Amino acid sequence: MFNIIVDKFKFISKNKLNELPKTSGVYCFASPKPKGGGGLDVIYVGKAINIRGRVKNHFQQPSYRDNLFINKITRIGFIETSSEIDALILEANLIKKYQPKYNVMWRDDKNYFYVAIAKKEQDMPYIFITHQKNHAKTEYIGPFVEGTSLKKVLRFLRRVFPYYTTKKHSKNKCTYCHLDLCPGPNPDLNDYKKNIRKLILILKGKRNAVLNSLKKEMRQLSKENKFEEAARARDKIFSLQQVMSHGRVLEGPTFQGLGITLEKIVGVKKNISRIEAYDVSNIQGKQATGSMVVFVNGQPDKNQYRKFKIRIKNEPNDIAMLKETLQRRFLHPEWKYPEVILIDGGKAQLNIAIEVLHQHKSVKSASIRVLAIAKKNNKLYIEARKNPVLLKTLPREIFNLILQLRDEAHRFAIAYHKKLRKKNLLA
Repeated sequence: MFNIIVDKFKFISKNKLNELPKTSGVYCFASPKPKGGGGLDVIYVGKAINIRGRVKNHFQQPSYRDNLFINKITRIGFIETSSEIDALILEANLIKKYQPKYNVMWRDDKNYFYVAIAKKEQDMPYIFITHQKNHAKTEYIGPFVEGTSLKKVLRFLRRVFPYYTTKKHSKNKCTYCHLDLCPGPNPDLNDYKKNIRKLILILKGKRNAVLNSLKKEMRQLSKENKFEEAARARDKIFSLQQVMSHGRVLEGPTFQGLGITLEKIVGVKKNISRIEAYDVSNIQGKQATGSMVVFVNGQPDKNQYRKFKIRIKNEPNDIAMLKETLQRRFLHPEWKYPEVILIDGGKAQLNIAIEVLHQHKSVKSASIRVLAIAKKNNKLYIEARKNPVLLKTLPREIFNLILQLRDEAHRFAIAYHKKLRKKNLLA
């Protein structure tokens, strides 16, 4: 477990880099205090998934910034953490404490990121990320160096402690309410404020205090025979432990949290790993093509892409072409079935895809969920949901993923269509 102890750096000589651990954590570069006063000055603090690899990179492939202080370093300090999220939070606390010269030189207050908790009178506290610290009734936690990593941390924590991101909430449930990320229009004020206080403590590096508090609450609720509330406290403990231990924030985007969010949106109770997207391309029915692109864990797998030369002759009917594409695809049970299919189109395209799936018993039993994205206003139609949802109301990662899938299917279909046109012209 991890609580901030900012003075517990373990120091080694800069000539003994192989003694550094290969775990996640925070490192610092130190030089002798000026004027022979003895002791060390911390001149730079950084975080890493692999401390040894990251520190070696400073020396072996120095940037122009590294060259400003590499020769001044005599000692290297490190603190191991149990997770990447801990490393991110610890880095912010250490930069705040030491104000290291070369961190401050490159980033003034306008470039650092802060988590802001607005606590205006008669309003629910709400949370946002900012560069500025200019409101007296707002609490700021930071500074954090990387905005992208910080956003990921907040997304993870929001699953455990749902919070508002704006001053006012509509009278109806929003998209985030349905994803259990927002407290809704009428939350219990005391419970909500308790959750916010716990979230603040975690961002300050006091995870143990939060876990102990939740365990105490759970025991007390059990004693009072409030078993439903005790179960909720237990679930928070488990979720918090999972998030803090397994949240990946210092690398590129992962599909872990994204997949869970997508499952809630499309209404399935199984892990989503494979998504297929389809589109057709033609000019008045000529040289018509269909495309199938495959994303696995949120990333394109081009080895599994498939293209179809439409057999319908000179018939400008996109619905019929889509139907043919899907029918031919599902004649191949050896191709792994997806959990989700995305169609470029609206309600009509959604319905034809559902019809095709129901024609194949093996496909029907796989319980594939169908989505369709209409170009006008980017409306997303979801199988078994009466009304479409606007893509812009969904979390940014889902918004980006859906558009990436649609655009990739469109690109792949057009590329094959152009190839057939060129071949036809040459003939």
